[in-house]
Amino acid sequence: MPASAADSAIYRQLFSDEASAALFTDSAEIRAMLLVEGALARVQGGLGIIPETAAAYIDRSSREVQIDPSALAVETATNGVPVPALVAAFRKAMQAPEHAQFLHWGATSQDIMETALALRLRRLIEIWDDRLGQLIRSLGELAETHAELPMAARTYGQAATPTSFGAVVAGWGHPLMRHRDRLAALRPQLATVSLGGAAGTLSAMGSEGPAVRSALAEALGLADPGHSWHAERDRIDGFAAWMAGVCVSLGKMGEDLILMTQSGIEEIRISGAGGSSTMPQKQNPVGPSVLVALARQSVALAGAMQGAGLHRQQRDGSAWFVEWMTLPQLCISAGRAMALALDVAGRLAPDAAAMARGIDDGTGLIHAEAFTFALARHMPRPEAQARIKALCAEAVKGGSSLPALVARDFPALDLSAAGGLGTAPQDARDFAVKARA
Repeated sequence: MPASAADSAIYRQLFSDEASAALFTDSAEIRAMLLVEGALARVQGGLGIIPETAAAYIDRSSREVQIDPSALAVETATNGVPVPALVAAFRKAMQAPEHAQFLHWGATSQDIMETALALRLRRLIEIWDDRLGQLIRSLGELAETHAELPMAARTYGQAATPTSFGAVVAGWGHPLMRHRDRLAALRPQLATVSLGGAAGTLSAMGSEGPAVRSALAEALGLADPGHSWHAERDRIDGFAAWMAGVCVSLGKMGEDLILMTQSGIEEIRISGAGGSSTMPQKQNPVGPSVLVALARQSVALAGAMQGAGLHRQQRDGSAWFVEWMTLPQLCISAGRAMALALDVAGRLAPDAAAMARGIDDGTGLIHAEAFTFALARHMPRPEAQARIKALCAEAVKGGSSLPALVARDFPALDLSAAGGLGTAPQDARDFAVKARA
């Protein structure tokens, strides 16, 4: 297996996301860096910092030249960044030394790489925003369809009170709405140009430096931060935390589905579930299991990103390298989690009979809370709770159900509220309305 399962011919369909991964190939990075170099030359030519003829030639060439990623490997290993090798290869490919000398004027490697990353992250966020919207709408339809379908709510793995499957689905969807709102807030922060020069002072461009940065931002459709931010990692750290958060929310959906499909419960069927090499009866919840695995991995990767936020002084190679090794995998895993959750949501089928069995196992213990509060209308609540608790113990020993025992000891008690779903159906419908919006 390769170091990254996302790069494996065997495992990539299980753990990778094609649309997200396409933005983190060597070719995608080189193409984005070339576009930045071309735009930088174009705006510098417009401001008279470099000759306009050279700027136009560099700009046009940035969209035409082809650079082999493997040709940059040796120099990158020496320099620690690919930009010096890229600039050298670009100048050679241009075959116009009189123009090529003005390439990469006053910029530093980090400027080119981080602005190129901003361009790719902007596209990534567009993909994910659409995907989250689809997932939220899919869950909304599922919640509305099953708003009244009763099932056992479980706390600490034990039956608690009745709820509805629609409300459970709404519980998966609400956090995704908030994550989508947070993504909208992150978008302009990440779509930010980087141009600071060697030490963040733009000294090589003189007094025109800020104007170049502003013009470069406008040319690329990015925001101008108004200053250099080489060592300010809060934007990318916040994005890493966001990815971990959304993966955790999707992993919770996966955990619930694993429990709901397990033998003896079987409240949910997932069409197209995985099979076993030796046990033909098995329908393994592979999709939900991958969601949980991606969530756990993403939390670990996000932790590495937070640690990498400790950039020494004005620029820090070691911290930056950690970001390179971590961010692409985190993005691919997050993209896979969103795509997989959307796929799984479309393949869920609740089993009403199995859910009914989860509510009524013959003991009626799931109604203990309802009986306690019904009885509390006629006596102090602590006393009511103690009386029902004693009847629960009697029901566990066998011989009669809790509803029958309550009716025996309190024949005048109104038990009509027992078995109610409370706000669960309305919660599911309210979520569905928001999901459609």
